[in-house]
Amino acid sequence: MNYLFFALALTVPAQAPNVIDLWPDGAPGAVGKDEADRATLTVYAPPADKANGTAIILCPGGGYFYLTGAKEGRIPAEWLNKKGVTAFVLKYRLAPRYRYPAQLQDAQRALRLVRFRAKEFLLDPKRIGICGFSAGGHLASTLATHYNMGRPDAEDPTEKVSCRPDFLILGYAVISMDIAHTNLVTRRMLLGPRPSRDVVESFSNELHVTPKTPPTFLFHNDEDPLVPPENSVLFYEALRRAKVPAELHIFDRAGHGVPPLILDDGAVSTWGIRQESWLKEQKLLDPPPNHHEARQ
Repeated sequence: MNYLFFALALTVPAQAPNVIDLWPDGAPGAVGKDEADRATLTVYAPPADKANGTAIILCPGGGYFYLTGAKEGRIPAEWLNKKGVTAFVLKYRLAPRYRYPAQLQDAQRALRLVRFRAKEFLLDPKRIGICGFSAGGHLASTLATHYNMGRPDAEDPTEKVSCRPDFLILGYAVISMDIAHTNLVTRRMLLGPRPSRDVVESFSNELHVTPKTPPTFLFHNDEDPLVPPENSVLFYEALRRAKVPAELHIFDRAGHGVPPLILDDGAVSTWGIRQESWLKEQKLLDPPPNHHEARQ
């Protein structure tokens, strides 16, 4: 296995990215003022002359009790920058200090904030997506199936904006909270030890797909020992029934997670290439009309 790309990605110095506090006055339901109570977005922006107006919010995994770090945050963010995409890595609140709905509140706020500040970030407010890995994929798919269009009467102008993502990317994601398919640690961390049936069904996102669920790209590994690939299959099938554009890849002979954009580590390492192709097909890597004028 060749980890040269990964090693270089970890050692090449980069300009410190901007970090945005999602809740400057304190998050809803906050139990303190420590770092664990703070939700943030770390901004990775491409050069202004390469920015194409598309943004992706990245949700790292970690079972809802920790965040995986560079492999599912900074590295894909910097890769997206090379494609002209502005990336935002979400640091959301974690269990056991926080359970639902804190994580969803953080994701909703992140999407609203990026859309509200789209002009500042040289973005098209109609080309803002979310990507999640493992438990972060559950959070991303929860947002995509539990969004709202904003509160017109809100005092905070950010809260008036829709938090519906325009597209969705899911990597080896937890989708269902059904005990037959879920990751039990992820379920326990998010919902607690004895969730009601209604709560389990509410956060089993394959049950909440509608024709308005955003177009979705999914990939998973057939031999994943932590998150059964049925999670991605169930979500894909629900998308098909709702006639939502979707693309699913299931790779053979790979465990949980993927090599971080290494291109010579078997078929699974091509997920970045396949994702790029899908983004191109969705017209998300081309500057939108009048983008040049908008940057002036």
